[in-house]
Amino acid sequence: MKKVRITVLECDFKEDLAKQYGKRGLGPCTRLKPGQVFECGIDCPQGLCATAWKSIHQYVFALQNGVQTFFFDNWCKMPRMAIACCNDGFRPVYFKLETMEEEIMNPEK
Repeated sequence: MKKVRITVLECDFKEDLAKQYGKRGLGPCTRLKPGQVFECGIDCPQGLCATAWKSIHQYVFALQNGVQTFFFDNWCKMPRMAIACCNDGFRPVYFKLETMEEEIMNPEK
């Protein structure tokens, strides 16, 4: 299994939805910043929001296990890459996921 690099691309904020449905004072994600990079093995990388991890983990797992393209090759123009986001409807964070050449170390060996 290969490691996957997770890069924070953008932290969005849906102000119109937040005004209508969100709690007062809600703003963009304060936990992640564009340009942050995480390298992951099997578990959620330290510092990455657990909710974001749950949203993108399926793509990370697929890339770790050799998937080259998603959705019948009509999604991303580069193989071994995905663009995904967390499922926070008020403040989604967008990620670029890339398969690395480095293997995940097997702790049992």
